[in-house]
Amino acid sequence: MKECMVRLIYCEMLGYESSFGYIHAIKLAQQGNLLEKRVGYLAVSLFLHENHELLLLLVNTVVKDLQSTNLVEVCMALTVVSQIFPREMIPAVLPLIEDKLQHSKEIIRRKAVQALYKFYLIAPNQVQHIHDKFRKALCDRDVGVMAASLHIYLQMIKENSSGYKDLTGSFVTILKQVVGGKLSADFNYHSVPAPWLQIQLLRILGLLGKDDPRTSELMYDVLDESLRRAEINHNITYAILFECVQTIYTIYPKSELLEKAAKCIGKFVLSPKINLKYLGLKALTYVIQQDPNLALQHQMTIIECLDHPDPIIKRETLELLYRITNGQNVVVIVQKMLDYLKESKEEYAVINLVGKVADLAEKYAPNNEWFIQTMNAVFSVGGDVVHSDIPNNFLRLLAEGFDDGKEDHQLRMYAVQSYLALLEEEDKLYPQKFLQVMSWVLGEYFSLVTDVDPEVILTKLHSLLKKTFVTSETKAWIMAAVTKIASRTSCSKTVDELIQELSSSLDTCLRQYAFELKHLCEDKALMKSLLPFDASCNDLVVDASLSFLDGFVAEGLARGAAPYKPHHQRQEEKLSQEKALNFEPYGLSFASSVSSSGVTGRQSPTGLSFGSDTSANSAETGHKETNTLKLEGVRKLWGKEGNLPKKENKAGKGKGDEPQTVPCGSLLAGQVGEPPALQPGQGASLSEEDKEKQQLASTLFIGLGSSAGVSLMGKADTATQKFKRKSKINETQQSEEASDFQNSAASDFGPLLDTVPTNVEDCEGSTHTRLRKASPCSSDIVEDNLAFETPQSLRKFVLDDRLSANRLSQSSLFAASNIEILQPSPSAQCGSARETPLVPSLPEELEELPHSEVVGLCQSDALALHLCKVWTDDSLLLIVFVSNKTTSALTAVNLVFEETEHFQILESATSQFPVIEAQSVERCQKYVRMSKVCTQGILSGSVNYQSEMETRLEFSVTLSLMDFIRPMEMTTEDFGKLWLSLSNDVKQNIKMSSCQGSLSAALDTLQQKLKLHRVDIIGNEGILACQLLPSVPCLLHCRTHSGMLALWFRSPCAALPDGLLYQCQKVMEES
Repeated sequence: MKECMVRLIYCEMLGYESSFGYIHAIKLAQQGNLLEKRVGYLAVSLFLHENHELLLLLVNTVVKDLQSTNLVEVCMALTVVSQIFPREMIPAVLPLIEDKLQHSKEIIRRKAVQALYKFYLIAPNQVQHIHDKFRKALCDRDVGVMAASLHIYLQMIKENSSGYKDLTGSFVTILKQVVGGKLSADFNYHSVPAPWLQIQLLRILGLLGKDDPRTSELMYDVLDESLRRAEINHNITYAILFECVQTIYTIYPKSELLEKAAKCIGKFVLSPKINLKYLGLKALTYVIQQDPNLALQHQMTIIECLDHPDPIIKRETLELLYRITNGQNVVVIVQKMLDYLKESKEEYAVINLVGKVADLAEKYAPNNEWFIQTMNAVFSVGGDVVHSDIPNNFLRLLAEGFDDGKEDHQLRMYAVQSYLALLEEEDKLYPQKFLQVMSWVLGEYFSLVTDVDPEVILTKLHSLLKKTFVTSETKAWIMAAVTKIASRTSCSKTVDELIQELSSSLDTCLRQYAFELKHLCEDKALMKSLLPFDASCNDLVVDASLSFLDGFVAEGLARGAAPYKPHHQRQEEKLSQEKALNFEPYGLSFASSVSSSGVTGRQSPTGLSFGSDTSANSAETGHKETNTLKLEGVRKLWGKEGNLPKKENKAGKGKGDEPQTVPCGSLLAGQVGEPPALQPGQGASLSEEDKEKQQLASTLFIGLGSSAGVSLMGKADTATQKFKRKSKINETQQSEEASDFQNSAASDFGPLLDTVPTNVEDCEGSTHTRLRKASPCSSDIVEDNLAFETPQSLRKFVLDDRLSANRLSQSSLFAASNIEILQPSPSAQCGSARETPLVPSLPEELEELPHSEVVGLCQSDALALHLCKVWTDDSLLLIVFVSNKTTSALTAVNLVFEETEHFQILESATSQFPVIEAQSVERCQKYVRMSKVCTQGILSGSVNYQSEMETRLEFSVTLSLMDFIRPMEMTTEDFGKLWLSLSNDVKQNIKMSSCQGSLSAALDTLQQKLKLHRVDIIGNEGILACQLLPSVPCLLHCRTHSGMLALWFRSPCAALPDGLLYQCQKVMEES
């Protein structure tokens, strides 16, 4: 079977389908010996994908191998888990993989980290409770485990860099030792110490130091050292230098480092090697946003790259020119792009460049004629591979118009004239999307051209319908244009001929269009009312509730018809009649127990049997038979490590020879030459080709002086946009997402629990509150960060222990055989907040409600902001105190909260204070609700005030999901009815601590910490209920067995169960 499986793998690699052997690959992984199991796992990882139905048969095998004492079997199981394991099966193996993080073998720990990284990518909410274990992996005694954890941190820092600022010192110290060659020689590649590790660390540092002077200051020395030690003799060192340059230009700038990075880029750009030249252009394209003048130093080289034989060099040069485009050089740059498009045959290059040309034409078009001609070239050259957004945006721009009605008329009239001229060429083949654009414009605005008879336009469109290369979709656009033109003409022979021809067409759609056109032509009044002139942007009233069917529905119900049931409810009823699969492993089965009252066979209050507790997202409900093993009284002789577990002690390894890296400063020492300038006496000595290049450079790089605006991607340009849209659509700002979660079941709020946190520990506790600086360019976010405790006694690691000179820590990074997480001292954090004599306090009516302590947001010499959270029954109330610390009044104080994706300010987001008297405090209050579920989010804002000069301060408030959760009172019967109506569920098994030995104790913990309402306890099962404000319910079913707590959440909101599961896991671990 092993040989047959190898041959099947070869057939799959050649592209032949061999699905008949998939089941045999799974059997081989389940039943074979060690070698056969290895081949079976390999075949499964190559044959199947994450959503393949046969993977379900492999789950129990993976669980069994993860519990094996054979290291090879554990490694194979972890490898498969990190490659193709399905998302819904993660809870079945997550506890086992967490245990492997403490394994004595470093290869097991490394593979466990890789598996958790895979879980984080596909289901981040299910691994949020083990972020502290990621930190332990970062400071593991094995370099491979530490390197594996960097992948997870890179992903998490991309999503939220502010939560990991405290680890900056650790990453810097790791990079110092790597660059210094303190790792074993096994990690070297062409005498370069751990290059891929360096690249990962540089990317992480770039994300952490962006727009943060204090964090960036920690990185300057190590970045300088990385540039100095890089050897310019191999591709891998070029990659490190490129990452260094990107990091230097990403973090808060330092002039010395910027100068060195610019020299490095210059050497790359001027190199005769194609790879280095491309790397230089790539770096120049990236840094041009921060330093536009850098392009001026290499303008002649960039001009030469436009004619380079390598198409990749040409494409990257055009990308660079796209970044420096402005209103003065747009015509030349767009022409260069169009010339490249006419020569290129690569579909990706065409799609990419066509979008850029359309964007530049819309932003910087010098006149209407040039804009229309450029867009015509885009549609002609781009063909049908043009992204659909480009013609849609073009047509919308024509329809909405500009602020000037006269300019609207000229643009539309020129477009009609242009398309009529193009249609004069009968033998010319145009792309389908271009024909669709022509048809729409001619149908909407044909009447603007008074010197052309509408009959001529109809004749041209009629001839297009006869073309064989025109698709059915394009013919539909043409018929729509014909219908619009016919609505504004009295009679037309062409329209009559077209109706007669298409009435017998084999194309059903064309035949239908012909009949519709025929009936509309019979009633011109109806036709004009249906097709008014220039009404493409008028509002359409849509009855989303289909109220016009109410009478029909009422009649049907009166005749005995069944009421409508939503899809999820029909699915629930269907599954309740079937016997669903039980995905629960035997080791975690919950045996049926008899309640204390003596009632046997009692089920959960919903009438369901909760036997399947490991599925992450399942919609199965209904009665299920629970046939589980009864393990009471059975002596446990075998554990996870076997009958007689043997733990291997890892012997310390000696230090490897340090690689001898020869610093090469040739790249940084050389001066970048100035571009050749044309001196007065040298005009005759230049060749004609050089003169042309000089002239082209003067047109391409015009406007790149220090005072000129540069078109930057993602940044507003200082130049006025040529085509500024004026929307005719009446846009309404309504938040409908929250209303989708409304449930018909009415329920009342219970009283808020007395255990709502009412204080925030100060800087010396386990929670640090960091205050934002008053500097407008640097600010910290008020947030709660868990302090990380490092182990105190571990063995010596192989890395350098000579870091006593480090200004952040007096001990080595790897002292006590671990990485020390370096953090700012508590005194430094506490010292950043300046004490103010004004102490804000809550009014008496709010003091009785659950609230937090008053904490500082930001402050300056004149003004200070403080915040207090008040948890009301129906929302979260933010009280913001504005304190005037000066001896004179502050005027025109304006406090504004920014719009955010996750939170909604119920009233106005702006508060204005005309005058704040000296040494006084004003306050404003904002009611906030969560519009999109997240475990934690940031609500940002700013305050402007007028003192001696206008000043602006920025601040941020961290809000968590628990700020918006309230208990939801209901009876057991109501719980059962509501449970059946909810379709989104999440399940997870959690280990219970010794202090949580009973179900009642565990429910008390959840009730107190998470603001849940305990509905009922039945035997070893308990049910709780809560709601996300204003009225999104979430139900929780709990069950205990053998020290495990099985949680099952259900809610109409798909993201809410995941968020509450994370909070439950966090609470259970902390308690």
